[in-house]
Amino acid sequence: MRVFTTFEELEAAAGEHIGTSDWVTIDQRRVNQFADATGDHQWIHVDVERAKQGPFGGTIAHGYLTLALIPWLGSEVFKLATPGAKLNYGVNKVRFPSPLLVGSRIRDHLVVTSVTDIPTGKQMTVQHTIEIEGQDKPACVAETVVLLLPS
Repeated sequence: MRVFTTFEELEAAAGEHIGTSDWVTIDQRRVNQFADATGDHQWIHVDVERAKQGPFGGTIAHGYLTLALIPWLGSEVFKLATPGAKLNYGVNKVRFPSPLLVGSRIRDHLVVTSVTDIPTGKQMTVQHTIEIEGQDKPACVAETVVLLLPS
């Protein structure tokens, strides 16, 4: 776990791969719970029997479920202990290059791509690449943006 306690430490990490999360298995229960939470019950995600005959040979996780796991996966890699508030500002360039079959394991590779000054503090951008074990293409590539507002 990498802990950033100052803005200077964070700025020095710009352009650096800061770590990789642990592997996590994406199971059908998690996919079903996400479907219930979002109302997205498309058969490719939740109908195990029908999905066996579908294009991927089984159910796949929602792309937005994969995206939603980024804060949790990232929290295994680094912590912002800088002063002040930390706010999610947005996500840039989100792509889902490969379907994530239920039962697969994923992990997050993180790179701090930039730390810039803004009128209210700092803006940090982090590149996340969600690797699927045994696959060449990732499940998700996304760039998150965090506002760091000093107290």
